Amino acid sequence: MTYLRLLLLVFIACLLQKGCGNHPRDASPSAIFFRRFQSWSEEENPSSVVLPDMRLALTTAAFIASAAAHATFQELWINGVDAGNSCVRLPASNSPVQSVTTNDLACNIAGTSQGVCSVNAGDQLTVEMHQQPGDRSCSNEAIGGDHFGPVQVYMAAVSDARTAVGSSQSWFKVAEMGMPSNNPNYWGTQVLNDNCGHFTFTVPKDIAPGNYLVRAEVIALHVASSAGGAQFYMSCYQINVSGSGSAKPPTVKFPGAYSANDPGILINIHQTLSTYVIPGPTPYGTTAPSVAATPWPTTATWNTANQPKTVPTVVPGGPQTTPSSGSGSTTAGGSPATTTVQTSAPSPTSGAGAASLYGQCGGNGWTGPTSCAQGTCQVLNPYYSQCLN
Repeated sequence: MTYLRLLLLVFIACLLQKGCGNHPRDASPSAIFFRRFQSWSEEENPSSVVLPDMRLALTTAAFIASAAAHATFQELWINGVDAGNSCVRLPASNSPVQSVTTNDLACNIAGTSQGVCSVNAGDQLTVEMHQQPGDRSCSNEAIGGDHFGPVQVYMAAVSDARTAVGSSQSWFKVAEMGMPSNNPNYWGTQVLNDNCGHFTFTVPKDIAPGNYLVRAEVIALHVASSAGGAQFYMSCYQINVSGSGSAKPPTVKFPGAYSANDPGILINIHQTLSTYVIPGPTPYGTTAPSVAATPWPTTATWNTANQPKTVPTVVPGGPQTTPSSGSGSTTAGGSPATTTVQTSAPSPTSGAGAASLYGQCGGNGWTGPTSCAQGTCQVLNPYYSQCLN
């Protein structure tokens, strides 16, 4: 956060506190914050002095800034077509996970979804982040409060994306953006903000078909100069990939992939940095980009004029595979055999006019079939209902 913006928050906090009274220096969170801010402010402007009687106001200001800047990955685009939040496990809140050892680091807290989005190997997917649930306005920063840090995307092959436990899976990284420029320091989250919360990546062409979880993550580093200060914002999307690949990328676990002392997690970003070490493994099939010594172009590459006011009425289709019920046959690895069903986007049909299994069967503005040839039509959100067993 810039110096002037923080001072403005201090002023507001003083008003809320009805004056900035004297408070003894101690080891409380407020004192810790005060000492960090005093050290930083003196480094930025040696003539400035932060008075001890402003400590409580500074703490309140920090709380205001932090609370206002929380965010959530909420929507998915497939090759530029908006799938809304039909297949994302929305977390219980927009607050971060702050421990690298908790199982919540995999897919956040209490998120579930019965939707599975169909994609092809090689497709371009775009994850979308915003501060408040349901807010897709491009006029607001995706994650504000100067919550600078990297953006990353991982995938994990699973037997059933709807029920897979994130912390039990093996994850491979497919995309990352840390600090693309150091002149001045410019972060992946700033690229996210400049593009209406969108971050686009490519599904590897050679991975095996089947169900996957997609883990989109931001690591906010604004208070990461002490252990436990980094904030992790992630959501998991549920997809089914069609293709003929067989690659098995090297994987990591969550928790386990990060350490609290990793140089990209325990770091003071309130100084000029020439490089930044992105946490986790190198993305599969790519090499890590170097940090540019020239200013990064800040013009949005996402056409925000096309940003929908509501989520779409049509979700892209594609092959779906789900574990078969009953005894069934198994593959060599011992996993349940899979049954291939609908291979294209659902559309109104002749005769009964029923949607196929996993097809869309309702939602605000939906004009297609509202009954299911197989399964029942289940409401996933006001904009999307899907035929599910």
